[in-house]
Amino acid sequence: MLSVQDRAIVKSTVPLLESGGEALITHFYRMMLSEYPEVRPLFNQAHQASGDQPRALANGVLMYARHIDQLDQLGDLVAKIINKHVALQILPEHYPIVGTCLLRAIAEVLGEEIATPEVIGAWGAAYNQLADILIGAETSIYDQKEQAPGGWRGAREFIVVAKVEESTEIISFYFEPADKGPILAAEPGQYIGMKLILDGEEIRRNYSLSSLSDNGQYRISVKRETGGRASNHLHDQLHVGASIQLFPPSGEFTLTASDKPLVLISGGVGITPTIAMLEAALATERPVHFIHCARNGSVHAFRDWIDGLAERHPQLKRFYCYAEDDGVSPAADKVGLLSQEQLGVWLPQQRDLDAYFLGPKGFMAAIKRHLKALGVPEKQSRYEFFGPASALE
Repeated sequence: MLSVQDRAIVKSTVPLLESGGEALITHFYRMMLSEYPEVRPLFNQAHQASGDQPRALANGVLMYARHIDQLDQLGDLVAKIINKHVALQILPEHYPIVGTCLLRAIAEVLGEEIATPEVIGAWGAAYNQLADILIGAETSIYDQKEQAPGGWRGAREFIVVAKVEESTEIISFYFEPADKGPILAAEPGQYIGMKLILDGEEIRRNYSLSSLSDNGQYRISVKRETGGRASNHLHDQLHVGASIQLFPPSGEFTLTASDKPLVLISGGVGITPTIAMLEAALATERPVHFIHCARNGSVHAFRDWIDGLAERHPQLKRFYCYAEDDGVSPAADKVGLLSQEQLGVWLPQQRDLDAYFLGPKGFMAAIKRHLKALGVPEKQSRYEFFGPASALE
């Protein structure tokens, strides 16, 4: 338990961290990744370079500090962190490294006049409290996944059994366990972690599962990213018959059972988890509106498959919006950016619906605004970032 004095000190430092929090966290990352190479595989260097990872951690630290005496006010932030950690296999031994570097960064960036022994002591106690919460929750999830039917702990060897080109940018990979055993059932919307060795260096990545796992396989669908180490390796080097190390499925952004109309909205490769959600929803009589936005038809993955589903399932209505017409691909229902007006036309008339949306950050920010303006209850408007979580404001 934090003392009353420790809580007061932590909350009093929030304004200082708000003004310099991102610089502090950037310094923290630089220090930790240079001095503790064993934790480098746990961090996406592209997110470091863009500033997304430092920004996300700074936001999380500030949220925690603001609500240090009311942790229930953190909402689903803790659940998101826990699931990301589980997917990447963050372990108890990693937490002391993070704590040591965070306290050093606070002391070195804020200076000894501000970062007094009392301030460092209070933040040390606060960090230990958070670490205990996360370690306890993560250990429980690791245990559950290991004990569940088809479950396992840590990395498990899988074999690539199929590799399918879905568009000019996206390739699907199908995995089956090398031991021929059963696999852990994934909930629609979850992602899976993988361990790769590239040029002698270990890196870890999360990819959304793009189909249900009830056939004994996992499928991910990966977009080739310019300069992306993992995505380019998967596209160019991971072939049928190759082995790969996977971690159990994780993620709290999952399809909730409901009889309300379901709206799935995606942009670009954000389509991947909505595919699994669509499969699950069509097993019921629930009305589904599937809305996908792409740059053009050549990069639109799964179009033929979704069109086929729409022909067989009267409850499914699908709409496509392309930013541009490439003059070659089948036409979209709308060309240009998805406006609030157009989204309103494609939504069910009943606005008491469940909406799930994913895609690039700017796209998601616009969809969030549009849904709110169109009368969709905010608590029924759900989203998840592929990268570090951040606000869509």
